Formats: sequence, structure tokens, C-alpha cells
Amino acid sequence: MPKTLIVIGGGAAGFFCAVNAARMSNDLKVIIVEKSSKLLSKVRVSGGGRCNVTHACFDIDEMIRKYPRGQRFVKKGFHQFFTKDTIEWFKERGVELKAEEDGRMFPTTDSSETIIECLIREANKYNVEILMNRQVDSVEKLNDEWIIKTANSELLTANFLCIASGGYPKSSMFDWLKNIGHSIEEPVPSLFTFNLQNNAITKLMGISVADVSVKIIGSKLNERGPILITHWGLSGPAVLRLSAWGARDLAVQNYEFSVVVNWLPDYKEQSLREKFQELRMDNSSQKIINKNPFGLPQRLWEYFIYQSGITENMRWADLPAKLQNGLIQNLVSQIFDVKGKTTFKEEFVTAGGIKLSEIDANTMQSKINPNLFFAGEVMDVDGITGGFNFQHAWTSGFVAAKAIASNLNF
Repeated sequence: MPKTLIVIGGGAAGFFCAVNAARMSNDLKVIIVEKSSKLLSKVRVSGGGRCNVTHACFDIDEMIRKYPRGQRFVKKGFHQFFTKDTIEWFKERGVELKAEEDGRMFPTTDSSETIIECLIREANKYNVEILMNRQVDSVEKLNDEWIIKTANSELLTANFLCIASGGYPKSSMFDWLKNIGHSIEEPVPSLFTFNLQNNAITKLMGISVADVSVKIIGSKLNERGPILITHWGLSGPAVLRLSAWGARDLAVQNYEFSVVVNWLPDYKEQSLREKFQELRMDNSSQKIINKNPFGLPQRLWEYFIYQSGITENMRWADLPAKLQNGLIQNLVSQIFDVKGKTTFKEEFVTAGGIKLSEIDANTMQSKINPNLFFAGEVMDVDGITGGFNFQHAWTSGFVAAKAIASNLNF
């Protein structure tokens, strides 16, 4: 009689576990149980609808540094299924990936539907059954079987169970997993933007700068990269990475802290002061507002001019020392007080989840309950933005599937 695997969660990690387990085991019946009416919803919206499948990093030691939580844990999984394996897996199924300059990898079609169609095709090929609109209320072990109870009192049974339900924003939402003996690292948001209340810079919403340094004052946290000004504050990769590394500390501070921004990270105050002496000599008769010597967006340059008290008609030769010092400060060490956060739905990631000490990193199997496996964000693993969370989803789903397939003869 065939054994049954039930995967709770129809996202990237759940699908990858299900289709690979079904492929590796002809006599395994695989069922995906999804709480909503949508499959692979995060895949659909990620990367602005293009799906940031993975990252073009092929060195495991370098890759694990992109995970604020779970570095040693993901390292073991990466030895079994890494970025090159993800690229090859999709390629074998007709989906080519391409790397962009920043390392993010997308399907060459620039459409997340390509990834979704591939996974659903694979599910159909290996007869994976998909049950939609099934909110799981509880799971329990009875003899050698898992009993899964849904919100509408439906009972499902399985020999193997893989939890790939994603992250939860509240600890209480993990209660059904605490009831089978697992402990939870308190969930806090990761990958969020910084709110600047009533700050003049928000009038420049939509402007992005490719290379900026952002530091959280009073910490060692510092990131350099693109930044985006929004109508509520600061976003973009550098800010999102900072939010991931600072997720727990910033939650304790109730998201009230200060950051210092260097809009010209190749300069420090002294080197910029020297550059200004050159600019004053070379452009003495020109108006400062018209001469944007650092390649910043013009509207941003004008913002710095006005913030520093410099008038529209002031020429480089006439720039008083006090106003010059103010402009230099604004360019290389502008301070913003952050009050609150905003989370993009597509970028939403939670730090926290099932404690990693309770999971075997080589198999994704629970150390507490045999034949119970985990995949994806339900575990206390999270990566910065750039395809790292999806790579963890593929890796953990694959490792769980492989372990389940090799355990079939229990």
C-alpha cells in the first residue's frame, strides 16, 4: 500500500518538497494542503512580478553571509542543493534563468508565471494532489500516522508530514505546532522600510540613488547599496538589508531609531571638503544649483541646496564657509529620525519560527517527531533581499523531499 506525504503550504518551499518527493518516489502519494484559494502567491508577486528565483552566488561560505538568522543551518542544506542546482533544476524543465548586474536571478521571460507554470506542470506530471481553501487547525500523531484536522472538520491522514506554511507575524499563530512539542523563536518582521514622519525628503518620492551608505546610529549595522525615497520614508535594497540585520534590535526599540545617510559613500567629510575647493575654483562663476557635480538626481541635489540654506542665485565662488559646511554634512552624514516601519507585501519576511535546534539540518526532519519535516520560512531562517529567501525555500524543500524518499521503507 502506498505511503502518503502531506505538505501543508502551497508556496515555493511546499511545492518544491511535494514535486521532488513525488518524482523521487513512485509509490508515494503526495498531497499539498493550501489554506487560501491561491497557490505560490509570493512567487507571483516577488521581484515586481518577475520572481527573483535565486542569487548568482556559487560559493557557500559567501552565500550564508546573506542570512541574518540560520547561517550554520542553511550551510548544511546548501551542500545538498545549492544555487547551481536550482538553475539546473529549472533549466531541465525548460526554464532558463538570467543574472542581473546585482546578482539577482530571474527567468529570461521576466515573468513569475513561468516559474508558477513550471511547478504546477511538475505537480501534474507526478500526480500531486492539491487541496485548496483548507486551513489546518491541528496536527497530531496517532500510532504511525499523522492526523491533520482542517477548519471545516475534515480529517486527513499521512505517513509523512512536511510543514511549509510560511512565516507568521504572531507567536500565537504557531500554537498548532507548539502542541506537537516544538518551540518558537518569537516572530518579528524583517525586510521593511523606514518611516520618516513629516520629513521634507518624502516630497522626492520615486527618486532612487544607486550607491548610498546607511548606518543605524548606536549600532554596528551599516549597509551600502541602492536606496529609494518613498512617500513615507526610505526604502530600497540598502534599507531592506539593514532592516533584516537589525530585525530583532529594531523591534525592541519599537522601530524608533536614527540613521545616518552618506549620499556620496566614496567621500568622507575631509575628502569632500577638498573636492569642494576644486569645484569652487573650476566653477566659480556658475550657480551651485545648476552644477550637480556628483551625478545625483537633479531634484535631490536641489533638495540638498535648499536644506543647506543656499539660494538659487548663489555661485560657487560666493559660497560662505558656514553654508558649505552644511551642504557637506547633508551629503555625507545626513541624520534621519525613523519612527515606525512599512512592510511591502511582496517583500514580507518574518524573522523567527521553529527553533533550528529542534530540526536536523541534514534532512529537515524534526528531532522531536519522526516523519515530521519542515521547509521554508516556518523555520527561524531568513535572508536579506535578493533571492536568498527563495533559495532557502528550494533547498529546504528539496532536502526534505530527498529525506522522505529515502525513508520510505520505515
